[in-house]
Amino acid sequence: MENVKVIIWGLGAMGGGIADMLLKKKGVDIVGVAGRGAKIGKSMYDYIKPPKGARPDVIIGAPEDVIKPGAADIVMLCTDSFTKEAFPRMKFIMEQGINCITSAEEMAYPQAQNPELAAELDKIAKENGVSLLGTGINPGLIMDLLVLIWTGCMEDVEHIVSRRVNSLSPFGPAVMSEQGIGITKEEFYLRKEGKGSGHLSGHVGFAESIAMIADGIGWEVDKFTQDMEPIVTDVDRKSPYGFAAAGNNAGVAMKAWGYNKDGECIIEMDHPQQIEPEQVGVQTGDYVIIKGTPNVNMVNSPEIDGGIGTIAMCANMIPQVINANPGLHTMLTLPVPRAIMGDMRDRIDPEKKIVK
Repeated sequence: MENVKVIIWGLGAMGGGIADMLLKKKGVDIVGVAGRGAKIGKSMYDYIKPPKGARPDVIIGAPEDVIKPGAADIVMLCTDSFTKEAFPRMKFIMEQGINCITSAEEMAYPQAQNPELAAELDKIAKENGVSLLGTGINPGLIMDLLVLIWTGCMEDVEHIVSRRVNSLSPFGPAVMSEQGIGITKEEFYLRKEGKGSGHLSGHVGFAESIAMIADGIGWEVDKFTQDMEPIVTDVDRKSPYGFAAAGNNAGVAMKAWGYNKDGECIIEMDHPQQIEPEQVGVQTGDYVIIKGTPNVNMVNSPEIDGGIGTIAMCANMIPQVINANPGLHTMLTLPVPRAIMGDMRDRIDPEKKIVK
């Protein structure tokens, strides 16, 4: 069997990290990189950690020149956070007859906020005989799939709290902008009200995680709310892609709640995230607290690294997506993620491979 052929669209922090990881694996080749602007015409190896060595060069090209029918088994799309923004790119990929994994947070469970687009994506995927998945560390694993896995050992579930205290430092410019890193407290509140000079999204994915959990165990969430507050730093903080001067915003403390039809809060999400939390003595960690029979109280501290985690979740789901029946998938509909320590081809159904 031919090696698994992968194209990466977007060679930023996540796309570049996926390239780094895949180059360490057996049975998989990066056969193309789609980009824009000054990166077009340059070598992929100018933007990633591993040296080219004896490998064939991969020149970054425009999407329409790189993503063509039969060019790859799968495209890793690492350009957006929101379903509406990623939609035309996903549509283009699937219309070329190629599977797609996207790191767009809303695509972890797009039916939560964009049911019409989710249905259209499912239709496009089936018409072209390919599969589509959105995943990452969160949403995609820590605050939703991991919660669902823990409920598997329970007879009854009454209330769920999912908490992630994490560092934003590994993430790229898009995330820094979405979190308002470096802006003033006053600007934060203006943007929160939709009046500032830029967009402030905070964590993207609460609605998706709550809907995934509820659908997964058979709960009905009648009402969803969320809120965010700035994390103002008292010292200068600098990450690879962000900077916050003392007195300005270094992150976002976000919370979300899902209520049943009786007005009872049944799912809580708590997610303070900031750049360089260690500078101010903040201990990161992941927590799942479930009241039921039996109770669950999971603690993992420090946190699972968000950058590495998202990169690995996307790369490790390649076999599951290639092997899947055509359509839009979520982490609920595919086999559980697991590390690929052997040859990736051993995980692939030969009948499902595009590049034979």
